[in-house]
Amino acid sequence: MGVLERVNSPEDLRSLSQAKLETLALEIRNLLIETVAKTGGHLAPNLGVVELTIALHRVFNTPKDKLIWDVGHQCYIHKIITGRRESFETLRRFGGISGFPSRDESIYDVFGTGHASTSISAALGLAKARDLNQDNHAVAAVIGDGALTGGMALEALNYAGHIKANIIVVLNDNEMSIAKNVGALSGYLTRLRTDPMYHRSREEFEGLIQKIPAIGPKMFRILDRLKDSVKYLVVPGMFFEELGYTYLGPVNGHNITALLNTLGKAKSLKGPVLVHVVTKKGMGYPPAEKDPDLFHGVGPFEIKSGRVVGSPRISYMEVFGKTIVKLAEEDPRIIAITAAMTTGTGLRSFAERFPHRFFDVGIAEQHAVTLAAGLAVGGWRPVVAVYSTFLQRAYDQIIHDVSLQRLPVVFALDRSGLVGEDGVTHQGLFDLAYLRSIPNMTLMAPQDENELQHMLKTAIAYNGPCAVRYPRGAGTGCELDKEPQILPYGQALVLRDGKDVSLFAVGNMVGPALEAAELLSRQGIEAAVVNVRFIKPLDEKLLLHFAKNTQKVVTIEEGILAGGFGSAVGELLLDSGLTGVELVRKGIGDIFVEHGAPDVLREKFGLTAVEIVKAVTRPRRRLKVAFKKT
Repeated sequence: MGVLERVNSPEDLRSLSQAKLETLALEIRNLLIETVAKTGGHLAPNLGVVELTIALHRVFNTPKDKLIWDVGHQCYIHKIITGRRESFETLRRFGGISGFPSRDESIYDVFGTGHASTSISAALGLAKARDLNQDNHAVAAVIGDGALTGGMALEALNYAGHIKANIIVVLNDNEMSIAKNVGALSGYLTRLRTDPMYHRSREEFEGLIQKIPAIGPKMFRILDRLKDSVKYLVVPGMFFEELGYTYLGPVNGHNITALLNTLGKAKSLKGPVLVHVVTKKGMGYPPAEKDPDLFHGVGPFEIKSGRVVGSPRISYMEVFGKTIVKLAEEDPRIIAITAAMTTGTGLRSFAERFPHRFFDVGIAEQHAVTLAAGLAVGGWRPVVAVYSTFLQRAYDQIIHDVSLQRLPVVFALDRSGLVGEDGVTHQGLFDLAYLRSIPNMTLMAPQDENELQHMLKTAIAYNGPCAVRYPRGAGTGCELDKEPQILPYGQALVLRDGKDVSLFAVGNMVGPALEAAELLSRQGIEAAVVNVRFIKPLDEKLLLHFAKNTQKVVTIEEGILAGGFGSAVGELLLDSGLTGVELVRKGIGDIFVEHGAPDVLREKFGLTAVEIVKAVTRPRRRLKVAFKKT
């Protein structure tokens, strides 16, 4: 029996010798690689925190002591150690364990996370709750150097230092978030990480002061100021200590003995403490060490070669990347902006081709949007490429800085709809609702990857704020037109005529709608299928024409129903005064959607051709009351 098989809780881990802890780290790495090769997931980040996670659970008395993971994608070892080893093979699978911390899953998952830069704020809240409750447990937040670039993290750092809170911030410094980190703070950490002069000088000088015999208060203050002056000389800024933190490190994040000693010291100190841990992303698996960007969030892969097992079809992300490069070659005004997702959004080629027209702002979505607004005022055409779930973080900036001023900023929303295995924190289900309600906003969704390139050209040409949302993963495999074209603004596209029912479909739901229409035709029901293309503005004339002629409308969207496309159609029918029209909305109800393969989730929520057929053929009462706009 290996060491890992005997560890079913942190209590088991605390009884192991340090030699056994080293063996445990090796066995955990093997389990990580073997499992993620099958399930996909965040491999490189987890390989980088194996020793750190072991040391944290060894030093801190979890779950009494509170441990909070920023983002949370590096929590796999934490889950293995806290009683979920036997279910680890279900990682990210429907009905299995989540790839992120989940309060519904374990008492050790103290705070649910999935978006960056939240851990210090949450830890500070837990620390103040502890103080108010007159408890005495420790609270520690583990945050990466990438997440530390987020404004929320800096706000929390500043406030915790101001109130001298008893919290521990463990800075996991691997020089990366998903891609290589950017920014002045990243450069500062690099200097800390690589310059031993600071540590030697500080320790020698403090040792000298301690050796001086009894001295008066005045002399002590002079010497203390002199000690600070030495710090300022050898380390630019003394950023963390000036914020009020006791700074410990840098410590080798793959040396368990060093980690245990440093974390033990941190736990014994009062006030805010920052432990600077230096790790290597992908540690222990050569392909992940060589390409941590690829293995940050990876699909199933071959362990021996590291080759990712992917779809042969081109992805929406790839089409976006190729199209924006092509358009930027023709239009020198085009700027691309991303928030630490250069590869993840398909902008790698753009960044290499147009380095002076590309901006990676780090994990700072709010800044990215307002930066784009400023560029638009200056006459440029900025394209903000961002995952749907992350654009939520910049909602005020979309309203206040872009839409209110009618600025031509394009939002390219990757991973819209059901993203699958990343689960509840990453599902891109809210964008239709949260963007549709904003004045001056144009909102489009392509039925396939070919239409995506046309919509991108249309959005850039439009003189106002515009968003294009598209799904994660492989496209339909359709043939791509050689040149992107500008679509007629606000016009839907009729794909199939019909007299019995109208199927109004958004984006990737057009395919199931066409399949449903074919199935319905075999039952003698002729269904019209409309690719709405524009969710805002709606093609009101066309949609009302089909609603009036068929008297039955089914809206189909891969998003929440509350405030989404179906709601827009309902409002249109209500305001038009049409009576007797039966409206059925297919989408996601008032819930957060768990992790699972997108096809499995679409089956569960009725977003398939078979379920659309059922929605059409199921008997319902028609609405007879005439509503009038007031």
